[in-house]
Amino acid sequence: MTETSELDDSFHVFDTTLRDGAQREGINLTVADKLAIARHLDDFGVGFIEGGWPGANPRDTEFFARAQQEIDFLHAQLVAFGATRRAGAKASEDPQVKALLDSGAPIVTLVAKSHDRHVELALRTTLDENLEMVRDTVAHLRSEGRRVFVDCEHFFDGYRANPEYAKAVVRAASEAGADVVILCDTNGGMLPAQVQAVVATVLADTGARLGIHAQDDTGCAVANTLAAVDAGATHVQCTANGYGERVGNANLFPVVAALELKYGKKVLPEGALREMTRISHAIAEVVNLTPSTHQPYVGVSAFAHKAGLHASAIKVDPDLYQHIDPEQVGNTMRMLVSDMAGRASIELKGKELGVDLGDDRELVGRVVARVKERELQGYTFEAADASFELLLRAEAEGRARTYFEVESWRAIVEDRPDGSHANEATVKIFAKGERIVATAEGNGPVNALDRALKVALEKIYPTLAKLELVDYKVRILEGKHGTQSTTRVLISTSDGKGEWSTVGVADNVIAASWEALADAYTYGLLRAGVEPAK
Repeated sequence: MTETSELDDSFHVFDTTLRDGAQREGINLTVADKLAIARHLDDFGVGFIEGGWPGANPRDTEFFARAQQEIDFLHAQLVAFGATRRAGAKASEDPQVKALLDSGAPIVTLVAKSHDRHVELALRTTLDENLEMVRDTVAHLRSEGRRVFVDCEHFFDGYRANPEYAKAVVRAASEAGADVVILCDTNGGMLPAQVQAVVATVLADTGARLGIHAQDDTGCAVANTLAAVDAGATHVQCTANGYGERVGNANLFPVVAALELKYGKKVLPEGALREMTRISHAIAEVVNLTPSTHQPYVGVSAFAHKAGLHASAIKVDPDLYQHIDPEQVGNTMRMLVSDMAGRASIELKGKELGVDLGDDRELVGRVVARVKERELQGYTFEAADASFELLLRAEAEGRARTYFEVESWRAIVEDRPDGSHANEATVKIFAKGERIVATAEGNGPVNALDRALKVALEKIYPTLAKLELVDYKVRILEGKHGTQSTTRVLISTSDGKGEWSTVGVADNVIAASWEALADAYTYGLLRAGVEPAK
């Protein structure tokens, strides 16, 4: 549990990434993945981690068995998810209910039908029998020493159709011993004012402790969750990064950040909020999805500033254009350099990159003019920090960082009779007074050029052996039509410790790629602390 839960159990942060989040298209978690995510969530300090549906899914059954043996939870408790007993049966004899007990989880979340239409069409039973299924299952699990939460599926739609029956399900669960009854916006169609009104009414009419589970189909899952809290809900169900079926669930990170920073609720252990960005990105790596750059609080663009007007204000006081200090959530402020940049943007970006521009207004003016000139030609520096730093240092130092000079390069693509292709590149460079000719093959002309340049430079600069091209993007810019159009290439390179991006622009993709590659290797040498050639 979280520290708050250990003290008074007054507010629950409940994560369902391993169950509901795993239903997102493109996510397919192994047991090892689920264990890794559970560790991250426990590190973050959530109170409850819903691990899946033991008995219904062999992978989830294995997860619960291994989690008890392999994870020493510091903050969270594991929760098993399942359904109420079958119609006409006894909970004590239902194999699915027994599987929930066999999981060893101290807490069980039961999904119960609260929409009369679903009871009659999906369960094919009577409204009274559904209430008895809720009572019997909750009571049985409680008698076996389990804490029980009840998810009222389709609650808001059911409340709209038959409010008295929806409330009857809440009462049945609560009176049978459920600690919390969660009102679920299963179809995700609600809006904040509607959620707040319904939660307030149900709380007043039933006296049950209420929670909220919001899907994001209207883009309001986080707002709906907070609206429910405003109305008296004391249990929030979320998923990391908003993963979930269709468009996803309420995003754990904005919800928790709002509760801590906007509501003043202490829902995480001390210092945990500063780990939020790291945890978000770590979980994204496990599920093999690129982190959303524009996600609130934790996205790399969450505190990125581009407009010159913003930069001028931020230079005086960052709070003028930021709602919180990024360090509170483990993020950082970034300045983007583009054709919208003014002097303040350049000065702040220089400071961020460790290049002291001092009070040299002429130098800053030259950099601003150079950036605008280059962006008019098609370059973009907001996505290519490394190329911008090389430009900035060239202006500040009076000359470009030169580790090698290019005599010539060429790339050849050979079409063979069997339909295959051969790609070969040759580069001729001068480095430290030595002329080097290198040839390499690749799975494309750009890959061949990359390999040839690396072979040539490694002879003089062995540190480049660890460099690896990790991403490559091509964009055809507006201007001339078809194959005559200007091409922009963005390349991301890694040395195993970090990544940087470079840009090249030319009238053909190979020339643009070469420019970006040359910048990538130049920056790699600068980053490694290698002195430029004299």
